[in-house]
Amino acid sequence: MAQVSLDQVRKVYDGGVEAVHDFTLDIADGEFVVLVGPSGCGKSTTLRMIAGLEEVSSGEITIGDRVVNDVHPKDRDIAMVFQNYALYPHMSVYNNMAFALKLRKTPKSEIDRRVREAASILGITELLNRKPRQLSGGQRQRVAVGRAIVREPKAFLFDEPLSNLDAKLRVTTRAELKALHMRLKTTTVYVTHDQEEAMTLGDRVVVMQGGVIQQAAGPFEVYSRPVNRFVAAFIGTPPMNFLEGSLEGSGSGLTFVGEGGERIPVASGHASMLGDHRGERVSLGVRPQGLVERPDGSGALHATVRVVEPLGSEMDVTLRAGEATLVARVKAHAGMPIGSEVTFDLDPELTHYFEPGEFGANLLLAEPAVA
Repeated sequence: MAQVSLDQVRKVYDGGVEAVHDFTLDIADGEFVVLVGPSGCGKSTTLRMIAGLEEVSSGEITIGDRVVNDVHPKDRDIAMVFQNYALYPHMSVYNNMAFALKLRKTPKSEIDRRVREAASILGITELLNRKPRQLSGGQRQRVAVGRAIVREPKAFLFDEPLSNLDAKLRVTTRAELKALHMRLKTTTVYVTHDQEEAMTLGDRVVVMQGGVIQQAAGPFEVYSRPVNRFVAAFIGTPPMNFLEGSLEGSGSGLTFVGEGGERIPVASGHASMLGDHRGERVSLGVRPQGLVERPDGSGALHATVRVVEPLGSEMDVTLRAGEATLVARVKAHAGMPIGSEVTFDLDPELTHYFEPGEFGANLLLAEPAVA
């Protein structure tokens, strides 16, 4: 195991296209870090630079106590698991897992010990004599992970390894990967576009966009204290709702006035932090879970029900409030027919105020929590 550090790492492709910009991050020995973001944000390029599959344009990558910028991938002592399992179809599971060790001329007894130990950890001992074509997708992914485990590397690198699995299998395999990390304690860098996967797996979540780290913090911190509107919109299911408007009021009172005429009182705890922004344009963001239904019609936010999506004990309700479309996640009941008028209050714990723009800063964070 080893610490992995990236210091002002950049990747610029031919034509001047910058895929990764001044990426700086220290990944602790034994830490599980997830790089997450939309397609094209630079997360896979970053992982491939750590692996040595992409050349670093500038900056420095260190694994353990060694700078690896000019070190060949096979000599970096890392193991990578791809979205494509890349198993040799003519080899048995055993030989697929043992192949890299044979190339290193590892003694047969040591190869056998490592392969059987990894197979036991992953629950695939009974599959060792099968060929990849005889395995399910989940079993093939376990073999790919086992092939990485037997190398006993300083770090594991995962590039969207669960993307080819169906939804139910992704959930169970995700839990297995988490348990595996808790057992092996190997430094792990994991790339995914699935924010739910990032939140459940990572000790720390690194949200990227435009080749830049937007926020790097624990899962709860990223969800509850997003540093800007992009992070707030990307993390959370369903996504955060936004209303555009301005802050108005006098004295200690403060009201958010939306472009559609909404007038929402600002919670007292927030008003004390937002007083300097009185008269300015802001974006109000509220989680779907933060829209609290008021059946007696006393809520501050008035809306019309457009769509109801039952989810068992809960339901997602799509609302029209002025010119804005919002989603509320509430307990399931039959009292919200389509077309009905409803009112909601906003849970202050799930409500945020941002500067205008896609990357507008969270105005409730005096000192944003970044890496």
